[in-house]
Amino acid sequence: MKKVCIVGASGKLGQYMVQHALDRGYEVVGVCRETSVGKLDKFKDRITIVPGDTNDRAVIKQAVAGCDGVLVVLVPWGVRDYSSGTAQAVMDYAEPGARLIFSCGWHITKDGKDQYSWLFTTILAIVNKLARFFRFVDIDDQVRACDLVFKSNTRWTVVRGSSLEEGESQGLPVWSKHVGDPVLESDLTRRIDFALFMVAALENDDLIHEAPAIVGCQTESAIAHRSFNGLKGA
Repeated sequence: MKKVCIVGASGKLGQYMVQHALDRGYEVVGVCRETSVGKLDKFKDRITIVPGDTNDRAVIKQAVAGCDGVLVVLVPWGVRDYSSGTAQAVMDYAEPGARLIFSCGWHITKDGKDQYSWLFTTILAIVNKLARFFRFVDIDDQVRACDLVFKSNTRWTVVRGSSLEEGESQGLPVWSKHVGDPVLESDLTRRIDFALFMVAALENDDLIHEAPAIVGCQTESAIAHRSFNGLKGA
């Protein structure tokens, strides 16, 4: 892994990914909307910036050329297939064999075996309806985007994030194949560590064609799970 593209580089998660990628010595190409280029000023002498909408196929084609990996923040802006358009463009134009890492929330399910509380599903449904009514975001489009990824033959990973908070890094998050696993019960991850997991996944072939649901490694549920495994192993 020498050169990576970060699609959605100007956002909070994107900026953390840029820093993690630079820390690993990668050459970085960042994609963000023209109005957000200024958010990347602290990196402007260290990365290449390709301005434009992330679902603009010409923009993506230019940005991913020659990249060994592509990190994609699937943001469902508006009601014009922003997430699904971004995902499809990345898969169409990424170099053959490139590692593709996509971000989304726990609401995405790969095989339908995730278990959600009634409160989670109720809040999600209400937020989705209100957001679509005001034409702000389309959560269903993020679902469609991930379905496109799941059906593709690219070397993909879809990282599903819990609730996020700011703060110093606690280390690489732990993960499970399905929401509902006790290890995920704390439902909290530092945003900087979500980004760390995304970047680390670039060189973790065990995560190819997986949709890991993550949680902070220092959360109560993660620590309890680690302790349980230690006792079990003994």
